[in-house]
Amino acid sequence: MEKSLISVIYLFVLIYSNLNMNTLAILDPLDFLALQAIRKALTDMPGSNFFSSWDFTSDPCNFAGVYCVSDKVIALNLGDPRAGSPGLSGRIDPSIGKLSALVELSIVPGRIIGTLPQSLSQLKNLRFLAVSKNFISGEIHSSLSDLKNLRTIDLSYNQLTGSIPRSFGTFHSLSNLILCHNHLSGSIPPFFSQTLTRLDLKHNDLSGSLFRWSFPSSLQYLSLSSNRLTGTVDRLLTRLNRLNYLDLSMNQFTGNIPGNLFTFPITNLQLQRNLFSGNVQPVDQVTIPTVDLSHNRLSGQISPLFASVQNLYLNNNRFMGQVPGSFVASLMAASVRILYLQHNYLTGIQINPTAEIPLSASLCLQYNCMVPPIHTTCPLSAGTEKTRPASQCIEWRG
Repeated sequence: MEKSLISVIYLFVLIYSNLNMNTLAILDPLDFLALQAIRKALTDMPGSNFFSSWDFTSDPCNFAGVYCVSDKVIALNLGDPRAGSPGLSGRIDPSIGKLSALVELSIVPGRIIGTLPQSLSQLKNLRFLAVSKNFISGEIHSSLSDLKNLRTIDLSYNQLTGSIPRSFGTFHSLSNLILCHNHLSGSIPPFFSQTLTRLDLKHNDLSGSLFRWSFPSSLQYLSLSSNRLTGTVDRLLTRLNRLNYLDLSMNQFTGNIPGNLFTFPITNLQLQRNLFSGNVQPVDQVTIPTVDLSHNRLSGQISPLFASVQNLYLNNNRFMGQVPGSFVASLMAASVRILYLQHNYLTGIQINPTAEIPLSASLCLQYNCMVPPIHTTCPLSAGTEKTRPASQCIEWRG
């Protein structure tokens, strides 16, 4: 029955092409039928007219978002890609797996529901898969690992559940894996691809420990924020010396923060709200623009090598002693924008009481073992108490 229908469609396309060779290409009948099924399963959201050009009496290779080579569809970009444009609603039809030459598949943010069809595993040439900011649910099929040519997988901002298939770690050509803002659980599989540069798994329900060889040294962007990950990371981080962005915040990581981490070419370092402990000793002057180590269990004296950081968050730790003089110099020179040191056990800062802190800078020293300078600006989360109770400061020194 299916072969008969394909023959009828092919005959129709052939006859129509003879009538109007300038406007209609002879698209492969399987691709033609697949596009029809995909169209029936999806609808423009109010305000979108993406499908207005999808008139199947004309050449499908001229449809919006459809790109062909010869008689095959090689790229399918569903929805208007302009920022803020309404997306599509409906489901992804399993017939999408019939587009055998497809190299790229993307769907713009919208209200697409249902699961990812298992037929995606038939797209052996697929290199780019991006279906983000929709309502895709269910588990990620391990059969996707059959797509050995995949370079980018972006399934972020959906409602995916279950675990990350361990087979994802065996992709040897994968460059970008973006699964953030889902409901994924279980442990993170080890990744072996030496081409992997971006891994974004933040805002899931992942748990377990990370090991020294969990990620390849090729990584440049790593975000694991807002999960339930545990254990130490110092041996792992020491290897990832190509990182330019690192966010491990809001987990339950423990142990020390390695000093050489601060020499990596990172522009934004987010390690806040964990259980990191011990001294923090950079091996050289820190040039990372933003460093957030707040809400941990870090202790000892604050290293003067942090004085060149533009936005430094060391609040809600167990630091003690004097604020380094180099911090004051950077603050008065307006090279520091944010210096949050509140909720520690600091005992003093060498600053002239009458000195005016530049308006561009924010200094907060509340709730330490000292009376903070008058001209300080603190966030509401710092509370109203200016200093720690004396009993806490004596106990901590002892």
